[in-house]
Amino acid sequence: MSGRPVWIDLANSPHVLFFRPVIDELRRRGVETVVTARDFAQTVPLCERFGIPAEVIGAHGGSSLSGKVRDLGGRVQALRDFAARTRPSVAVSHNAYAQALAGRSLGIPVVTAMDYEFQPANHLAFRCATLVAVPDVFPLDALRAQGAPLRKTWRYHGLKEHMALAGFTPDSAYLKDAGIDDSRPVVVVRPPADMALYHRFENPLFAQLLRRLQGGDGVSVVLLARTPAQAEGLEREGFGDLLWRGEMLDGRQAVAGADAVVSAGGSMNREAVVLGTPAYSIYAGKMGAVDRSLVAAGRLRLVESASDVERLTFAKKEAAPVPMVDDSLLKQFIDRLLAVGRP
Repeated sequence: MSGRPVWIDLANSPHVLFFRPVIDELRRRGVETVVTARDFAQTVPLCERFGIPAEVIGAHGGSSLSGKVRDLGGRVQALRDFAARTRPSVAVSHNAYAQALAGRSLGIPVVTAMDYEFQPANHLAFRCATLVAVPDVFPLDALRAQGAPLRKTWRYHGLKEHMALAGFTPDSAYLKDAGIDDSRPVVVVRPPADMALYHRFENPLFAQLLRRLQGGDGVSVVLLARTPAQAEGLEREGFGDLLWRGEMLDGRQAVAGADAVVSAGGSMNREAVVLGTPAYSIYAGKMGAVDRSLVAAGRLRLVESASDVERLTFAKKEAAPVPMVDDSLLKQFIDRLLAVGRP
């Protein structure tokens, strides 16, 4: 590995949690990191919360395809300028395709991680990448079709959340200290990623779920909007009473302390699976291979119909230690990342 830094790009708030232990381990190994972050969702506040110095470059282009294209072009050029200044040895992200394009255009080795085969941007990021890291259940035909032949793919056993949660220590008092009533079952709810490129559909079941939760059932609901615009939309639709309005929560601690997680996305559900919290998927899009494998193993439950919503019941989970996640997969990822960056 050269003395040049590893460049990490954080394009969305889950990326901060994924790369925080990566950054810590790189620093333990004496490897310098430089970080860029897109001003979207809670990405920048999370960087500040976890002490990750980051240069903010670009914002979200909105829900329209034309806005996304305009944002992509401007962000690629700004990232090229950043890379020209910092001269990184390798560029790494969780499918931040603007970074992948910028790195490839400058001849910088690119590493991208991904775990959902139906993300259209895979076609771009995978083709730009020197190394593509995916779970071993990621379909081989999708990898080939999206530009990731086996010779440049690392298929690892486990979930990306095993890397993101490496070394995580739960705080049993976290929910109560945050002002959440944990004397009743605590249900953490995550809305759809309705501004994402892969999310081009309606999800009427999610509104039904929120109306059901408004009906009482003796639970404490923590509805975590992804963006201020989404929070405003939920407010307009009459769900403001469920929205979390306190200080930004550490999602990992909230998931570990909750009695159930119901998400219309993926990462928070998989965090729940790893941390031993009952997880329910109310995602309306195509279910990826990772989640299909968790459903088959009985570790993730599906909410697929109006009757499924009505049958949902929540109770306090059994008292048990939160599983600790070791750093073996994290270290494997970093070993491969650094090998790509060697001159």
